[in-house]
Amino acid sequence: MQGDRVQRVFVIVLILNVAVAVVKAVFGVMAGSVSMVADALHSGFDSFSNVVGIVAMHLAGKPPDPEHPYGHGKIETLGTLVIGAMLLLTAAGILLEGYGRLITPVTPEITPITVGVMVGTLITNIIVSTYERRKGEEYQSQILIADSLHTRSDVFVSTAVLGGFLAIRLGYPAADPIIALGIGLLIARMGVGILYGAAEVLIDSMNLPCDPALVRAVVMDTPGVAGYHDFRCRGKPGEIFADIHVTVDPALSIARAHAISEEVEQRLKETVPGLAEVVVHIEPDDSA
Repeated sequence: MQGDRVQRVFVIVLILNVAVAVVKAVFGVMAGSVSMVADALHSGFDSFSNVVGIVAMHLAGKPPDPEHPYGHGKIETLGTLVIGAMLLLTAAGILLEGYGRLITPVTPEITPITVGVMVGTLITNIIVSTYERRKGEEYQSQILIADSLHTRSDVFVSTAVLGGFLAIRLGYPAADPIIALGIGLLIARMGVGILYGAAEVLIDSMNLPCDPALVRAVVMDTPGVAGYHDFRCRGKPGEIFADIHVTVDPALSIARAHAISEEVEQRLKETVPGLAEVVVHIEPDDSA
């Protein structure tokens, strides 16, 4: 099942993120770098989003029941909201730290070990976030794509740290907090984007990959269909629910009209990506 594949990706990413946090912590302690140990704690906190994803996908994969006849798919969207909120918290922490360093300058510890570890973990996070994003797009998983952005926030943080190191070496220590403020604003923008996308799903927005031209082509190509109107869809990528009104010749028997509705439903499910269910309403064609 798709939910199981998404969970496996989360487990892999969780293991890698924990490994990155441990490496930063160990070398930070060895080098006596307080900033690197703090960054390790930040990376460890980021791993919590992977746990959120695993739990959300487990609950979202439960089958429909009498109290939830449409299934539990929107739990994935709730998990996406949590990850978006965590990104905003990360951004707030970076902005506060950058502001504090702007008011009270602090020179970070720069050693070959700290630079080497930061570069190594930066490369690892780039690989992990890219892998996670590609799998999210492949599985049409909103929460996996959101978590890839959360993982990418670590890339931006590491880049900011290295940029600060370079600025200090070049004799511009004031650039360090300014870089941090810029990165904080970028991560905040990412978090807002995730929250907006999740909210669009929860309020049943039509901003989904339901191509109107494709729907029209499929419906109107079905034998016996005279026309259609009021096509609506809602849900999330990979799990879209829709309904449509199809008009047929009023002289047709109920059995024939029902057969046409079933064929329209089957064709739409086979053609429209991510369409899980569509309700077809049959109406007489007024122009007949």
